Amino acid sequence: MGNTLTVLVENNPGVLARVAGMFSRRGYNIDSLSVSTTDDPRISRMTIVVQGDEAVLQQVTRQLRKLVDVINVQDITKEPHVHRELILVKVNGDTTVRAEIMQIVEIFRARIIDVSQDSLIVEATGDAGKINAIEDALKHFGLREMVRTGKIALLRGGVTAVEYEEE
Repeated sequence: MGNTLTVLVENNPGVLARVAGMFSRRGYNIDSLSVSTTDDPRISRMTIVVQGDEAVLQQVTRQLRKLVDVINVQDITKEPHVHRELILVKVNGDTTVRAEIMQIVEIFRARIIDVSQDSLIVEATGDAGKINAIEDALKHFGLREMVRTGKIALLRGGVTAVEYEEE
């Protein structure tokens, strides 16, 4: 599925563009990218999923560490971590199929977060396999719109991103 990097950066304008540009200049593709502020509003966490062998991963990590606003880079692929994705799906759902959609939503421990006369919006979280499966289960009703986050991840236990790199 790719290598999962967590990158702590200073929360400054242009940081995302510089990180994405570094990947682009070197011809590496980002499979998934999620960015948001941390508990400290001065710092953002990027979760980046990238394909490549060990040499590619080392090169990407070295190049990221050279960027001015980067505080910490770590590959957590093989470390114990928790990861999730989020999907929002607007699906056709008039009254004739709502019960069936509700059963699917229940099976996947998802939620219906909006209902209109002829559609529903479903929210689900989980690993990529679960997200793919609920998307497939809802497709035959007709997907009107869909959005997925990329992967987000945190190390398990009491270790934080900064402590991990210092070990």
